Amino acid sequence: MRVFVTGASGFIGSAVVPELLSAGHQVTGLARSDASAATLTAAGASILRGDLTDLASLRAGAAASDGVVHLAYNHDFSQMGVAAQMDRAALEAIGEALAGTNRPLVFASGVIGMAPGRLATERDSPPTGLHPRIATTQAALALASSGVRVVSLRFAPTVHGEGDHGFMRVLIDIARQKGVSGYVGDGENRWPAVHRLDAATLTRLALENGEAGSSLHAVAEEGVRIRDVAEVIGRHLNLPVVSVPAEQASEHFGWLGMFIGADSPVSSTLTREWTGWEPTHPGLIEDLNQGHYFRELP
Repeated sequence: MRVFVTGASGFIGSAVVPELLSAGHQVTGLARSDASAATLTAAGASILRGDLTDLASLRAGAAASDGVVHLAYNHDFSQMGVAAQMDRAALEAIGEALAGTNRPLVFASGVIGMAPGRLATERDSPPTGLHPRIATTQAALALASSGVRVVSLRFAPTVHGEGDHGFMRVLIDIARQKGVSGYVGDGENRWPAVHRLDAATLTRLALENGEAGSSLHAVAEEGVRIRDVAEVIGRHLNLPVVSVPAEQASEHFGWLGMFIGADSPVSSTLTREWTGWEPTHPGLIEDLNQGHYFRELP
């Protein structure tokens, strides 16, 4: 299969590209910089220059492919609305190119906050007002009625592994700055997690076999206690581990304060049944304990 991948040089995309290539697919990655292009070329992928705002390139890449994996996203939490609008325009452009072909379009979305306090499943839909990205997801899934085999791949908030610059890295940086490793309240709240290499395998399976209009969960662990995460961070940084009152979460954790206290366990039972996916890589606590998260970044 000829696969067009956006976000191909990113943290998840750089695992997805070799996963696709090793399965015999041909990959063309969207590259907005010379550095991204060089990385993709070295991995064995072809290059299409452009970015998320270049809708003509997105249409061209999709039209020349047998399927699309859309991973690129602007993760600027200060401009969530703008980022969601950009993502929607990109998905609509890709959808136009794939309309009527029954070719697959696998796109990234999320699971955090979908069913607070209970185990969320693939059959749940997140509250529409939770995040601007949710409306984009709903619009993208509607492409199934236009002859696109569209699949929403809902990623755990923590996609971990060496090179991660996401939530775990942010928590570690906050602990260094504050001199303590914190959690909110009793720290019993849970976050789902998945290793990037397991996420890459599921992305390939979704592309190859995902059903039109379905939602799959890239979740290897239903819920890791945030207190357990804080304790690992405290141990590796030799810092006290402390409870932060909920009313002080935003002050202590900054923008992460609105998420860090959420209890959001998520199941991937149906995903495994539907795709045959079986995660095999280290869980979050084991991965943190390997120490690579605690090396100073250049």
